[in-house]
Amino acid sequence: MKIVADIHLHSHFSRATSKNLNLEYLYKWAQLKGVHVVGTGDIAHPGWLEEMKNKLIPAEDGLFRLKEEFAKSIQAEVPKSCHGTVRFMLAGEISNIYKKNDKVRKIHNVVFMPSFDAVEKFQARLEKIGNIRADGRPILGLDSRDLLEIVLETDAQGHFIPAHIWTPWFALFGSMSGFDSIEECFEDLTGHIFALETGLSSDPPMNWR
Repeated sequence: MKIVADIHLHSHFSRATSKNLNLEYLYKWAQLKGVHVVGTGDIAHPGWLEEMKNKLIPAEDGLFRLKEEFAKSIQAEVPKSCHGTVRFMLAGEISNIYKKNDKVRKIHNVVFMPSFDAVEKFQARLEKIGNIRADGRPILGLDSRDLLEIVLETDAQGHFIPAHIWTPWFALFGSMSGFDSIEECFEDLTGHIFALETGLSSDPPMNWR
C-alpha cells in the first residue's frame, strides 16, 4: 500500500506562517493534494497542544483524526473527487543551537510522539531548558544528541528525524553550522537515527551517491 505523507509542517503558532494554518486547513489541503498522513507541527508549543487536544481524537495506533464537527465545517470546500481519509501524526520541529567540538552548531530536528500524554511529558522536559511558548519551533541551547535522548526517555514510541539535512544553515550536514557525519552529531545514539529529511537543498540522485 502506497502512503503519501507530509510530516514536517508548522502551525499558526510558528513565526512567519499563515494565521490560517490550523488543523482544519491541513485537513482540507491534505485531501486536495492527495496526502494521507500529515504532521501536526509544533508539538512543543503548549497553546497548539491544547488546540490539538480539542480537535483531534485517536485513530489507528499512533495516528489521529479530526473530530467530526471540525471536519464537517470545512469538507464542503473539498471537491468530491478529492475526498479522502486524512490522519495526523503528533510532530514538531526543534531548533537546536549549541557549541560542540569548538564550533557553533545550528541544527533543526523533527520529533514525533505517539500520544498527547507523551507530548505533555516532552514539553515538561523542554520547558526546563528554554522558552517553548514564544515560537512553535522553539530555539533551545540543547545538543541534538541530548534532544534525541529526551525523546527516547519520554516514550519508547517517540521518533526523531534530522530536518532538511543539506541546508547550509540549520542542518545536520549544513556547510555553515553542521557536522561531517551522523556519528559526530549523535555519538552513542546514532543507531536511533533511522531516517533523514533530505529537504529542498538536494535531490534523490545526490543522496544516493
